[in-house]
Amino acid sequence: MQEDCPFEKIYPSALHRDADYFMTHAYNEAIEAWKKDEVPIGAVIEYEGKIIASAHNQSRSTKDPTAHAEILAISQAASFIGDWRLNQCTLYVTKEPCPMCSGALVIARIGKVYYGLPDPRMGCVGGALDLGALPDSNHNFESVSGVLQELNHDILKAFFEKKRQANLAKKQAARDEGTATPDN
Repeated sequence: MQEDCPFEKIYPSALHRDADYFMTHAYNEAIEAWKKDEVPIGAVIEYEGKIIASAHNQSRSTKDPTAHAEILAISQAASFIGDWRLNQCTLYVTKEPCPMCSGALVIARIGKVYYGLPDPRMGCVGGALDLGALPDSNHNFESVSGVLQELNHDILKAFFEKKRQANLAKKQAARDEGTATPDN
C-alpha cells in the first residue's frame, strides 16, 4: 500500500559527511516508512564514512514487532561487515531507540548513536534510561541527541495527527451509520 507523504526527501551534499548528512538519509528512510503506512522512523549505519545499512520501520507490514528501523539496520550492517561486532560503526536514527533497540545496540557493540527526537518515556539511550552507559555493562557507547530534531519531530507529529483524524472519521461514520434510518 502506497500512502502519500506530505514531506519531501532531502538530498544533502556528500561533500560534508557530518551528523546532519547521515541523519538526512535516516529522515529519508522515515519518509519511505510513511509511504508504507509504517510509523515514520528511519535509520542508517555509517562505517568508514559510508552508509552500509539503511532501513525504516516495518513492524506493521511484516506483522513483526521486532522489525524496527534500528534492528533491521543492525542486521544489514553485520552482514556487510561480516561480524556481529559493530564497534567501528555509528547509528543515525530519527527517534531515540526503544528498550529493545537500545539493548540490541549494546549487544552489537555499536560505536556511537546519533538520534533526532528524544523520547523521555520510552527512549533508552538517554531519555527514560541510558542502556549505552550502564556502569557494569561490558560495552558502553556515546549517544548524541537532537540532530535535525525539529524535522524528525514534524514528520512523526504529522503522521500521528493523520492517524487520529482517520480514526475520528471512522468513529463518526460508524455513529452516522448506526443512527441512519432505512428508506421505506
